[in-house]
Amino acid sequence: MNPGDRASWNQTANADFVLVGLFGETKPATFLYMVTFIFFLLALAGNTLLIVLIRVQPRLRTPMDFFISQLSLMYLMYISMTVPKMLVGQVTGDRAISASCCGVQMFFSLNLNGEKCFLLAAMASNPYTAICRHLHYTLLMSQRVCECLLSGCWLLGMSDGFLLTPIIMSVPFSQSRKIPSFFCETPALLKLSCADISLYRTFMYVCCVLMLLIPIVVILSSYASILRLIHRMNSAEGQRKAFATCSFQLILGLFFFGAAVYTYMLPTSYHTAEKDIMIPAFYTIITPVLNPLIYNFRNKDFTGALRSTMQLGLSPRKAGNGRA
Repeated sequence: MNPGDRASWNQTANADFVLVGLFGETKPATFLYMVTFIFFLLALAGNTLLIVLIRVQPRLRTPMDFFISQLSLMYLMYISMTVPKMLVGQVTGDRAISASCCGVQMFFSLNLNGEKCFLLAAMASNPYTAICRHLHYTLLMSQRVCECLLSGCWLLGMSDGFLLTPIIMSVPFSQSRKIPSFFCETPALLKLSCADISLYRTFMYVCCVLMLLIPIVVILSSYASILRLIHRMNSAEGQRKAFATCSFQLILGLFFFGAAVYTYMLPTSYHTAEKDIMIPAFYTIITPVLNPLIYNFRNKDFTGALRSTMQLGLSPRKAGNGRA
């Protein structure tokens, strides 16, 4: 880098970035942002409710309930880290984000995405153990084992953020600094580079292969074993229950992993500007809304726990009315 380029880079290294937003300057942008705000509230309410129910209800103490509460926490952290900034920028017209805040946002985005990948793989082990190793289920999915799996998910996921964030933020960026996304994600930031970033892209690709393909292989292997066992079942009722247990989890995994593979692993020739903005919305906004619907509200244990919790909350009021 020659002295002139170095001086120019030093002047812009700490300058603010500008987030394009989810819908840009399209005419129906206000309506679309209102829909996004509603989705944001639904995600907050649904996932918070799940965490509270699992915390207070004794009947929700299974390994899957434990994993669901952690997944809900990750979704809450992720959507709270990205969507409010976008919505405030739409209302105020100020879409600028400082370099330090951008780095923090990218760090937590990478961490939480990696942690969700491994947590979904850990969750796939629960139905596999329950269906294919049911005689050893209590031992293999004990509270201690679940806590160790969760700790491994957090540690493995955090390694992605610690490795990639300082590398990406050290890349020389162009004068524009307009991020073609609604939050600071790695692929969007790399598009702003004004230097040769082939080595950075290769390193990011290797990290993403490990973070995405390993959990995908684990999940597909688990469900392949389950499907083989379902095929051998003579009971139609048993087949129906086993298939229902797996199908809804696969739907959520398809949303998350499909969007993540497109964003981080497909060659640039498959990308378009519109898709690069919209597809991250699936694992940032849509999947946090779907999580309580797919995993929990269809479950009789959760609906029963919600009903009993509401009854407990209303009973003191009824008693007070009776005394009055």
